[in-house]
Amino acid sequence: MSIKGVHHVSLKAQGAEEFQRVLDFYQQVLDCPLIRHWGQGDSQGAMLDLGNTILEVTSNGMERCKGLFAHLAFATDDVDGMVERLRAAGCPVLVQPVDKNLGGNYPIRIAFCAGPIGEELEFFQELTQEKRKE
Repeated sequence: MSIKGVHHVSLKAQGAEEFQRVLDFYQQVLDCPLIRHWGQGDSQGAMLDLGNTILEVTSNGMERCKGLFAHLAFATDDVDGMVERLRAAGCPVLVQPVDKNLGGNYPIRIAFCAGPIGEELEFFQELTQEKRKE
């Protein structure tokens, strides 16, 4: 028996209205396809395809999770384009797109935005030397 990888990340919305805002954001702004939906009202859930993992959203988050993830990071090939999409959707940009070099030999471009219920979203792009914006 062993871990095979991440199956899903869970996000708990507080009630049906917030749940719908989250679904609309991830489906319409980030183009994440809906995999399945169940229940109704304050007892519903959904799974969305994030590409290499699943985002589970539930509407029963009256109590926030006991643990806390620092952020949800999305791999992308266009950090700047994703930030513009979120800005157009009214989401706050927490950290503007910036090039970094982790460990001196891992060039990346990143940005952070807030999602529809305040979750922190990172957009992460691995860079080749030709793609560096500096």
